[in-house]
Amino acid sequence: MKKGYLSQYFQGLASKQLSAVEANPSRSNQHEFNGDKGLRNLLGEPDGVVKYPAKIMYLTDDDEPIVSENESMTWYDARQPARIKNGVMRWEYRLYFPSSPVSQCTAEGDLLVIAKCTDGSLLAIIAEKSTSIARQIEWLFGLSDDVHPGFSVKSELETDQNRIGYAASVILEQIGIVLEEDEPSLLDQMLSKFGGTFPKTIDFSEFARSTVGDLFSIDDPDTALVAWMDREEILFRTLEKHLLGDQLRELTKKDIETEPFIKLVQSALQRRKSRAGSALENHMEQVFKDHGITYSRGPATEGKTKPDFIFPGIKNYHNSAFPQMRLTMLAAKTTLKDRWRQILTEAERIPNKHLLTLQPGISENQTDELKAENVQLVLPKGLHLSFSVTQQSCLMDVSGFIQLVDKRQKN
Repeated sequence: MKKGYLSQYFQGLASKQLSAVEANPSRSNQHEFNGDKGLRNLLGEPDGVVKYPAKIMYLTDDDEPIVSENESMTWYDARQPARIKNGVMRWEYRLYFPSSPVSQCTAEGDLLVIAKCTDGSLLAIIAEKSTSIARQIEWLFGLSDDVHPGFSVKSELETDQNRIGYAASVILEQIGIVLEEDEPSLLDQMLSKFGGTFPKTIDFSEFARSTVGDLFSIDDPDTALVAWMDREEILFRTLEKHLLGDQLRELTKKDIETEPFIKLVQSALQRRKSRAGSALENHMEQVFKDHGITYSRGPATEGKTKPDFIFPGIKNYHNSAFPQMRLTMLAAKTTLKDRWRQILTEAERIPNKHLLTLQPGISENQTDELKAENVQLVLPKGLHLSFSVTQQSCLMDVSGFIQLVDKRQKN
């Protein structure tokens, strides 16, 4: 187990695309997966019936709550009794799962991942085929696009691909993994600097950058942006863990209802969400400063719309004599879902929008939709490999965006 890598949470995993028999109850009454060589490499050869506590979930791109069940999965050799009783030398391994709301959602072609967690339990993930979340699960675990009938197994989870950065942490939280990454060596410094409270996001982003070391966006803006976001996420979790721990301990001393605990959790979740979006804008703003790019952040264009960034500035935007072709708009969103549509009504003078995100593996359907709406997707270069080859040809990295804006400003 290596801290900061997938091996911190998983011993290994097996993956496949569901067949019609496995996914469709009308094709088979058996809720079982064939225990081929791949699955045996993950779970071993059972002696008798082995029951694993398991969390089973079905993932889609919809905003609806995730369909999830806590069940048990049974690993056994169906031929073992016959071998013992009659000496029939045959083996037939099966992984049984009970009928549940999750199994009722599955369809042929869905992605199945069975991960063995470090505590010995199983996490069974089924992701709807051809969705962004399916691509993201494949990217997270470094799964191959090759389609074959049996399970593919991965037991090496400590490569560079398996390091948990910001993008990976978002996916892990979505599948219910409680991240344990922190940086306790800097806790006292943060408590002293910020007075034992949560600081303004712009101040925290600046502090996070100061702890990264000799990494400058002027040299490689893509690498710098990812490193800054990764660092801020770890530092924020460190500070949050300490401050929330103090608040929870205070609440437990009082004989009160559960409502204050619920409000504390809801407040923490909202803080995480809003802080991440602000952090992305903060770090991009530093990139622009490092490269001498002029901009306006969060300016009003039409009505109440306020794009994240306008280049070269809002005065140029409102100057009707300023050439429209020299104007650029950038929206920054850590993840997309359907929220990206709101940028279509921002900055009406700029028909072609740019959208920066840290979300890997967006589905081809969604990237086609973005293209149809004249939205250019911008991602750090390291995330481009989570997209298909066809998609990659239409992506822009942070360095490319800087070059585009700089060229427009110099014309």
